[in-house]
Amino acid sequence: MSIFIEKETRVLVQGITGNEGSYWTRHMIELGTNVVAGVTPGKGGQTVEGVTVYNTVRQAVEATGADASVLFVPPRFSHDAIFEALDAGIRKVVVTAEGIPLHEAMEVRVAALALGATVIGGNTTGVITPGVAMMGFLPYWIDRVYKPGRVGVMTRSGSLTNEATAMMVEAGYGVSSLIGIGGDAVPFTRFVDMLPAFEADPETDAVLIIGELGGTMEEEVAEAIETGVFTKPLVAFIAGRNAPEGKKMGHAGAIISGGKGTVAGKAEALRAAGALVADKPSQIGELFEQ
Repeated sequence: MSIFIEKETRVLVQGITGNEGSYWTRHMIELGTNVVAGVTPGKGGQTVEGVTVYNTVRQAVEATGADASVLFVPPRFSHDAIFEALDAGIRKVVVTAEGIPLHEAMEVRVAALALGATVIGGNTTGVITPGVAMMGFLPYWIDRVYKPGRVGVMTRSGSLTNEATAMMVEAGYGVSSLIGIGGDAVPFTRFVDMLPAFEADPETDAVLIIGELGGTMEEEVAEAIETGVFTKPLVAFIAGRNAPEGKKMGHAGAIISGGKGTVAGKAEALRAAGALVADKPSQIGELFEQ
């Protein structure tokens, strides 16, 4: 059972007529995603990869019953596009744009929590249930890296996700669901928000988190383990251990503040809670064997 997207999920693509939207719509369809509609204001009536385009999300939902949306929309338009989807009744949204303004990101997170919606991103490569469906822009050769299995994956990093997951798959462990939490400073959904879904999923036996220096999401996972919110085995790899002290690294989420957010501090908190922490991606498979 997927925790986010199934074969039956009816996906619409906001920004489908743009270069990125049309390109990744084709690959999502090739990977089994049930793309039922596209939305670009002023482009209603066109088709992209055989998918009908509508002017508004509400029109698309009323015509097709779409219940999930993936956005290929620039950062400055993402806030309004997300709220358009939420206002139309969609409760699963994936946002690929990087650099959404902080105050807009906070508004989205508050609204999503109030509505019981799951908004993934910003700055995410997407979500996938291998062999079932994908929302986002995970690479076209993804089926060679992401094999179906029983390990849930959550990641802040786009570039490291393929490497770390490939190491796990090489050791004989496949993926149940992968959620790219995203790398913006204020993610709409945090690691800890998704842990209960993985805990409840009978097809997920363990979880891999691919974290980074900066922020407190990994420490929050440690607290969830300590309080019994999550009880399954958990392996973590945290990127950035060799980053020069005091130097800002990577994208907006990689910020160390108030003594929290260091790789060493995250690793210590997770190990103290009972999780296993890999010092390098090649160790991930070995830790799942313990």
